[in-house]
Amino acid sequence: MSGFGGPGSGGVEVWWSGAWRCRGLVVWEFGAGAGSGLCGLGGFRVGLGWGLGPGFLGAWVFLGSEGFGGPQWTDRGDGVDTDILGTLAVREKGISIAPTAPKPRQVLALLVVQADQMVPVGMLSEELWGGRPPRSARPTLQTYILQLRELITAALEPDAADVRTAKDVLLTVPGGYLLKSGGGGSDVREFERLAGLGYRAMDAADFPEAARQLRAALALWSGPPLADVQAGMHLATQVKRLEESRLCALDQRIEADLRLGRHRELLAELTVLVSRYPTHESLCGQYMLALYRSGRRGEALDAYQRLRATLVRSLGLEPSAALSKLQRSILMARPDGSPATATATVPGSAGPGSTGSGPAGTGRLAPVG
Repeated sequence: MSGFGGPGSGGVEVWWSGAWRCRGLVVWEFGAGAGSGLCGLGGFRVGLGWGLGPGFLGAWVFLGSEGFGGPQWTDRGDGVDTDILGTLAVREKGISIAPTAPKPRQVLALLVVQADQMVPVGMLSEELWGGRPPRSARPTLQTYILQLRELITAALEPDAADVRTAKDVLLTVPGGYLLKSGGGGSDVREFERLAGLGYRAMDAADFPEAARQLRAALALWSGPPLADVQAGMHLATQVKRLEESRLCALDQRIEADLRLGRHRELLAELTVLVSRYPTHESLCGQYMLALYRSGRRGEALDAYQRLRATLVRSLGLEPSAALSKLQRSILMARPDGSPATATATVPGSAGPGSTGSGPAGTGRLAPVG
């Protein structure tokens, strides 16, 4: 489909198209109009439409529509299932559509993390080749898209009742491509849903429910996100975002377990975490508290000194006031073994009545290993 006018502008639009396939039909379309809007009726659409270019007003009756954003109709429950919290797994009707070749796999990964959104050609090019794409970048990218569509076609073919084609799943839209999830499962969406329930339970001081929901959210992870995909500049940003989300959920799950008196059970896990994140104040504070409550006061104070030395040496910073307060509380322990400040709050942890969807100030993050 072609036309003229700028995105977001009003005014008159003229569009025309060559022959294009829609649900097995070959359709010719042309027209002109102005304005924007949408009115759809099931698989047929009658009335107003909108696109990535300027809006237009026109009346038509047809089966499906390529329009400006690709074919659109009521979903039948079919969809692409995606898992990225570990290795990449993408399935259509239970059949893998993930290629093994590194570059096409990288393209698919970026389309998955931006599912149901247009991914510009420029972004895909930057992901694959950085700031120095080869002369053949555009046709090479088109080849990768073709390879992905061939895998989608192979997954769709066994179901004769499914009228979708590969181009209905992986759409070509003005300026880029769009992977249509069609309501398929996503481990990221499920993680965010469960973590949100856990954060709200923490805000309500329902620590057993918070621990349960956050533990379920973290169980969806099988390793680093997109562990088997070569990450360029855009995927690397997404990986970092997901890792931060996981660390926030982990911080709050540990906080919930501490409030439930599970300090001894947490010691082994926290020992590994403070070694991996040696400047993370919240984790160190939780480790100190777990050690202290397990009768290991000296080790709790040693943990503080190690963190302080690392912060001063690597960042030129002293520990936060909250962590220093926790250290003083441990130093001033009463003979019965409880800190002088019995309800010392772990720095950066969201306690009862806190606001926000996760812990604020989870520490200065510098993972090693």
